[in-house]
Amino acid sequence: MKILIIGGNGTIGTPVTKHFKTTDDVVIAGRSTGDFTVDIADSKSIEALFEKAGTFDSIICIAGEAKWDDFNNLTEDDYYIGLKSKLMGQVNIVRIGRRFLNPKGSITLSTGILADDPVAKTTSAAMVNGGIHSFAMAAALEMEHGHRINVVSLGMVEDAYEKYKSYFPGHNPIPMNKVIKAYERSVKGLDKGRIIRYYD
Repeated sequence: MKILIIGGNGTIGTPVTKHFKTTDDVVIAGRSTGDFTVDIADSKSIEALFEKAGTFDSIICIAGEAKWDDFNNLTEDDYYIGLKSKLMGQVNIVRIGRRFLNPKGSITLSTGILADDPVAKTTSAAMVNGGIHSFAMAAALEMEHGHRINVVSLGMVEDAYEKYKSYFPGHNPIPMNKVIKAYERSVKGLDKGRIIRYYD
């Protein structure tokens, strides 16, 4: 299987990439590192990525950013960071990437617990994550050529827990083996339009 992992060198992307490389042909794209570079906030950059990289059996996106700050501090421009990057970036990966997806291929997007269980300072990120969930469930109804789309939605992952634990009091860190299994299920299972949640 030929798999494109956008964000394959990040905190979550690195172990996911390492896992798939044991069985599959993996191509990594990132903002500054990887086999190809891409800015997912720019649809022209996404288009250029696929024109260069070719076709795939599976596309995984583990990328995108959103502004974290007190609700009272967030400006309209702050919200647009998440809307352009994590939300529309992943929407455009589906919209453009499906043309470069082999029959019966899959696309896996990434969100997190904030869509269902937000914490302080995450108004923008929670909004974006929830939008991605709704988009994927609706898009799955109209995917052609046997294509599948799913979302992996994770709690605070083990490898990022020390950095973000103050935001998530009382939350259990998600072991990285569970993280890997979530992406494996989306790519190699038969789920379609599913939000694959690992929160605890």
